[in-house]
Amino acid sequence: MPFYQKRGIIPNKRHIQFRDDKNNLYWEELVSREGFSSIYSNIYHKNPPTVVNKVGDFNPLKLEAWTGTHRHHHLTTHKLDSSGDAISARVPLFFNSDCVLYKAHVNSSMTDYYRNGHHDEIIFVHVGSGTLNTNFGQLNVAAGDYVVIPRGVIWQLDVKDSMKHFIIESSGPVETPKGYRNRHGQLLEHSPFSERDIRTPELVDSQSDGPTNINVRLNGGHQIYEYATHPCDLVGWDGYYFPWVFNIKDFMPITGKVHQPPPVHQVFQASGLVICNFVPRLFDYHPEAIPAPYAHSNVDSDEILYYVEGDFMSRKGMEEGSITFHPGGLPHGPQPGKIEESIGTKETSEYAVMVDTFKPLNITTAAQEVDDIDYPASWLES
Repeated sequence: MPFYQKRGIIPNKRHIQFRDDKNNLYWEELVSREGFSSIYSNIYHKNPPTVVNKVGDFNPLKLEAWTGTHRHHHLTTHKLDSSGDAISARVPLFFNSDCVLYKAHVNSSMTDYYRNGHHDEIIFVHVGSGTLNTNFGQLNVAAGDYVVIPRGVIWQLDVKDSMKHFIIESSGPVETPKGYRNRHGQLLEHSPFSERDIRTPELVDSQSDGPTNINVRLNGGHQIYEYATHPCDLVGWDGYYFPWVFNIKDFMPITGKVHQPPPVHQVFQASGLVICNFVPRLFDYHPEAIPAPYAHSNVDSDEILYYVEGDFMSRKGMEEGSITFHPGGLPHGPQPGKIEESIGTKETSEYAVMVDTFKPLNITTAAQEVDDIDYPASWLES
């Protein structure tokens, strides 16, 4: 996220001597994207961040595609068999070479720390609350929060109230939409949110104890590394690279005289995908407007819609935690009666998260457990 932040104590210049009150040097670490050519932060440790006592075995992450009929799907994900901490509870539901999408029912705090070495992550908190402890500081997280964790950030989630997560793991950087940024990276005046809506970590007391296990997510699986000291031993940091939080209820929707297409609802972009959110808003004000979306064919994308809360005016049979999967190659749109029903409606109270991918998604065998096999027939007149 390209805006400057500073926490704790730092030297007045980068890459110079920086010592504690006993004349011991602090350890400087550069965390950067695209080698040395994009955004970065300089972070300052009490201990060397490189000392590993033990390397564990590699544990593959098995993503098994459900190679069934090409059709629309409706998953009732709140019924998934999922429990554990923010990592162990994850159930992968969709994947391609750009992303993996998971659902997790999180009822326990993490004991180990976690670092995704090859992916950025967005954790959408559907319900519940907790504290995200990171090497950049703490963030309190609660229902409606998008928690954006760039790769390489080390974190642990302490659960206060049991949580339900919808997770997007991206092979490329997660960014604000380029159409809502000026050439300096600042969100534009007409953007549906601004930097003041974004929460960044608050540095807490530095820790030095160890050893500490860090579960590292790599392409294809996980591996435990035992580090000699604690990853949250920072005395300060500054830069443009850090985890951050944005709440869906701080999104200010763009509305129009006739139905507005999904790009006006975009909140993030990443390699091979875009993320939009739908929030309460006034409907179109043309005297002959049809608020319900028109039928459309995703000829270049697959569409995932995660239903959060409210009255989903274009669909029937949806519940909180439902996911609809509308793959490319097939048209979809409002179900019978929903177009006429929408006419004259002034506003909607819905919250939903949409992920559009530009490569076909595989649906996993785990999704079979909660798949509504009758959903493809839901467009039939009843």
